[in-house]
Formats: sequence, structure tokens, C-alpha cells
Amino acid sequence: MNALLFRVKAHDPGGGILVYAVDAADESDARRQVLAAGRQVISIARHWMPGEGRARRIPLVAFSQELVALLDAGLTIVESIDTLTEKEAVPTARRALEQIRSRLFEGRPLSAALEELPQSFPPLYIATVRASERTGSIREALLRFVAYQQQIDLLRKKLVSASIYPLVLCGAGLLVSLFLLGYVVPRFSTIYADLGNQLPFASRMLMQWGQVMHDHGLAMLTGFVVAGVALARVASRPAVRAAVGRKLARLPMVGRQMHIYQLARLYRTVGMLLRGGMPAVTSFEMSAGLLSPGLRPALAQATQAVREGQSLANSMEHFALTTPVATRMLRVGERSGNMGEMMERIAAFYDDELARMVDVLTRIIEPALMTLVGVVIGLIVVLMYFPIFELAGSIQ
Repeated sequence: MNALLFRVKAHDPGGGILVYAVDAADESDARRQVLAAGRQVISIARHWMPGEGRARRIPLVAFSQELVALLDAGLTIVESIDTLTEKEAVPTARRALEQIRSRLFEGRPLSAALEELPQSFPPLYIATVRASERTGSIREALLRFVAYQQQIDLLRKKLVSASIYPLVLCGAGLLVSLFLLGYVVPRFSTIYADLGNQLPFASRMLMQWGQVMHDHGLAMLTGFVVAGVALARVASRPAVRAAVGRKLARLPMVGRQMHIYQLARLYRTVGMLLRGGMPAVTSFEMSAGLLSPGLRPALAQATQAVREGQSLANSMEHFALTTPVATRMLRVGERSGNMGEMMERIAAFYDDELARMVDVLTRIIEPALMTLVGVVIGLIVVLMYFPIFELAGSIQ
């Protein structure tokens, strides 16, 4: 098996502190090597090569589908992982699979092997595999995860696709406006410089802006770039994004759709875990990270109510984690004992509602943006040429 590189900091028997690299199969192997050399371990950290962290991540859907195909062909888990390891061409991903194979050869379950690779396998995936190991239905669990991930990706793609055209339209309008204000208007301002106060007020303000751009264009461009970078850095902070999310959530239509989107992810995830054999309380606790910070306290309270023996449907309704339709469906699921499937149906219902709303908003926003961009650009052009029209009228 290919060795991994670890950075070790250790106490030397002579009293000094050493920092050096060790080639080992895993962290425990590196620790054994350090102890065998008579040194006391201070810290051990995986040393990543440039670009390795990104390449090491294994695509979960493709990995799961290939594993299911090999299991369907009659191979055991160990044989399937061994086959996937041999075919893997990416060195970093191959090392990850080799580590999984090594743990399986040691007799450890697949979930324990996956747990050692958190950069490739999220807790939700590991929990799905662990639950299936208890029931012996790992194939069905993997298929459920594939279907779950595909539905999540489909909803995300719909939202991204709906936002691409408005963003492109706004970007094009902004570039055209900046070109007019930063290049065309400064040249017009020199032409109209002699007219002074004879220009209309709006045109005069525009020409003054053009003169400022003509005299201090480089400094202003630098200031805009610095401000844009600073704004992007501030917007990337979790606290700022959470604050923006809270502001958007207060908007009547937008806030409701954001809430529905959060509930759809919650119900789909919990439904998949319940169908895999996970208890309801554990499923809720594992799904809490998918919600926005504002909804997590409500989910924690609902989870505590379910732990105390209260009805799941009533708990979700009491803490505003459901809608009237979903509440009725949850009660049906409780009566039939098929809560996992019912939650997935609720998630599909929410997905359809979101898709309809996205379609409506797209039909409204796109024409509105086109009109706004046209008005802004047209206004700039009219203000530039208005003095020419005035002069032409005075000559006649």
C-alpha cells in the first residue's frame, strides 16, 4: 500500500524537541514508528501535498453506484472495495480507498473505515452505512443515499439555473453602465466644458461625474476594486451571511420560500435515515446541521419533545417545523408506521412547491430586470445627448 506523509513533533530522549516527516500507512502507524524510536509524541498531523486535499475527496454518488453494481454482481464488500481501489487512477483517491481496504482486511466494519476519512465521507453518509450494517441491507441504503443526493442536487441546480440569467443580465447592464460612465461620459464632459451652467441640471451632474473620472480615473478605479474585494470578504463571513439570511427571511414571499427550502432538506434527510433504520431522535440530531442557525433551536426543542414521548407530528407543528399539509401527512405516517417514506413524500411535495414558485419568480424578475437595465442605460445616453438636442433646437 502507498505510504502517506505525516508531520511529527516529538520529545527526543536527549531532552530536545524534534520536528520531522514520517512515511506511514496511517496516523496510528506513524505513532507506532515514533514510539519504537524511543520518542514521546507531541503531535502528529497529515502532511498534504499541494492540490491533494481537493483531489482526495471521493465523489459519493459515483462511488455508491459503482459499489452497488459490484454488490449486485455477487462480490462481497471487501472484494468490491478491492476492485474499486485497483481501478482508481487518481493517486490521492486511490490512497483513500487503500486505507478503507486495509481496515476491512483488519476485520473492521465499512462504517468504521469510512469514519477515518471525514474529508471524503460526511457524517450523514457514514450514519447511513452504519445503520444498514445492523440490518444487513447496505445495498438498499446506498441506493437510498444516491436517490437522496440526486434529489438534493436537482433542487440546487434548479435554483442555480433560475438565478443565472438574472445575474448575467445584471452583470451585462453593470458593465455597459460602467463603460458609459467611465469612458464615454468623460469624453463628452470635455466637449461640453464650455457650456457650463447652460446644461440641464441632470446633464450637468453627469458631466461633472465624467470630469472627475477624467481627472482621477485610476484612483477611483483602484478604490472601486478595493471596495469590491473588501465587500466580498465581508459577505463571505458566516455572521454576515446569517444576518443577511435573517433579513431575507423577514420578507413575506422570500422568507416563506426559504423556510420551505429548509424544511424540504430536513424532511428528505430524516426520511432517508428513518428508512435506513435510524431512530427518530438520532435522525433529527444528525440533520440539525442542514438547517439555518435560526431554525436549529426549534428543531432541538422538537427533538426533546419527541424524546419525552410526545407525538412527532405535534412536536413539529408546535415548533413551526411543518405546514398544515405536512402535519396531516405526518399524522398519517404515524398511524401507518411508515414515517420515513411519508417524510420523503413531504419533501417531494415541498420540492414541487419550490419549483412552481421559482418558475413564477423567473417570469416576473427577468422582464423587470430587462426593463430596469434598459431604463438605466437609456437614461445615461439621453442625458449625454440632451445638450446636443438643446443646441440643435436653439440653432433652428
